[in-house]
Parts: sequence; C-alpha cells; structure tokens
Amino acid sequence: MDTTPDAVAGTGILVAAIRARESARDDRLFSDPFAAKLAGEPGRRMLAAAIAETGERSTLQIVVRTRFWDEALLRASRTIRQVVIVAAGMDARAYRLPWPEQTTVYELDQPAVVAAKARLLADDQPRCVRVPIGIDLADDWPGALGAAGFDARQPAVWLVEGLLQYLDEAAVHTLFDRIDALSAPTSVLLYDVVGKTLLEAPFMASLRRSMAQQGSPWLFGTDAPGELVEHLGWSAVVTDVAEPGNRWNRWYAPAAPTDAPAAPRGYFVEATR
Repeated sequence: MDTTPDAVAGTGILVAAIRARESARDDRLFSDPFAAKLAGEPGRRMLAAAIAETGERSTLQIVVRTRFWDEALLRASRTIRQVVIVAAGMDARAYRLPWPEQTTVYELDQPAVVAAKARLLADDQPRCVRVPIGIDLADDWPGALGAAGFDARQPAVWLVEGLLQYLDEAAVHTLFDRIDALSAPTSVLLYDVVGKTLLEAPFMASLRRSMAQQGSPWLFGTDAPGELVEHLGWSAVVTDVAEPGNRWNRWYAPAAPTDAPAAPRGYFVEATR
C-alpha cells in the first residue's frame, strides 16, 4: 500500500462521522446507531473540515455506497454464510445489519484500528459471529484469515469498500489475485472504484489536494472497473454511482448516458465467481 497507514485508517473515522450525520436525517438512507460513537470528536472535526474544504459533494458517495452495499451484502448473505470486509475500518455492519443465522463476518484491518474499534464497541453485541483480524494488507492476511476459521472451500462474500483509490495499480491487482485464490465457486465480490476520468477531473482537484495533505492521496482509478476481475473468471455487473444516488435523492448531477465517452463516474461492481 503506497500511502501512510495511519492517514488511511483515519479516513475510517471520517466515514463514521458521515454515516452518523446521515443517520440523523429524517429521510436517512440507513441507520447506523454506532457511527457517532465510532467517529468521536476527531471524526466530527474531520467532517467539518472536509465540508469546509470541498463542500457537501465529498460526503455523498459515502452515503450512497453505504446503502448500496448494505443491500448487496444482505442479498448475497441469503445463501452465503462467510462475509469478509477488507479494510473494515470503523464499519459497524456486523452490529447493525440483520444477518441470517450462522453468518460469520471477518473484519480485516490494521491492528491499531481493530484495537480502537474493540474499545469503542466493548459494550455492544454484534448480530453475527464477528471475527476481527488485525493485519496489514501488505502482509499474509490470507493466512491469518484461514487461521481464524475462514474456509476457502466454501463460497464467501467479499466487500472492498472505499479502499482501491488509496492503492497503486500493482497493489490493486495483488489484492484481487489473493481474493480470487480464496474464493470458491458462487462467491460474490463487491467493490467500488473511482473512474479515471473522474479522478483526473478539474472539479476533483480540491478533494485530491485535501486527501494528499492528510497523507492519503488517491492513486488509482479506472473506467473499466469490471475488467479488474473479469480476466480472473468473475462475471461483473457495473453500476454508475450516480444511478442509485439520483434514485435516492443524494446526488448532485444526472447520471451520464451509458454510452457517453469520457464521462466522470464512480462505479459499484458486483461480481460472481
């Protein structure tokens, strides 16, 4: 991971603050009763600074993707009982989603993040079997996952949320190669990715500058998001973030026509092996 680990981990606190803010709305897209606790005062300060620097737009993708992945995870878990959240950060889905019985949710993140989350949620009970694993993604996390009880012979649901833009291209491919090697047939892989055109768009300059100043620059984007896993044998369905964003009244512009070339987009990808 070609970035500063502490800075990237800090974005998890910011995400929690955004989720807490959305949860307080009357027309909220989701309810995360743990987000305010996980964000704390540092997260609220980060959110205020982010809005002051880049405006409300910077929060919308996180709001929309939270709802989108909530729904996708619950659909996939109807038939699959192993869920792996990669770089889970301050995500509280193990505590707030109505998981089917016998679901195990593995949460991978750096040891310091896992420890901080354990302290903050010490008095709360997850709604599944939750298995936190403290490890850097540059290390042997597949081995740690197997040692914690993950069964690669059984299908799994993988969530890679809000991570890929912080990795360089080689690290992105390494991550997906490792996931593929652990995925039995019918496994589901969920990930979001910033479009390359969007990443390089002039109106993104202030956000990119802000992230770089925090030590967590955005490094990766692609406008062929399905190809990241299709060459490994996965079947991918790609959704423009603006489509559910507009449907849920949380977006700032109409979705571009699907055949519009070089349109700035973000993407959600649901892939099946």
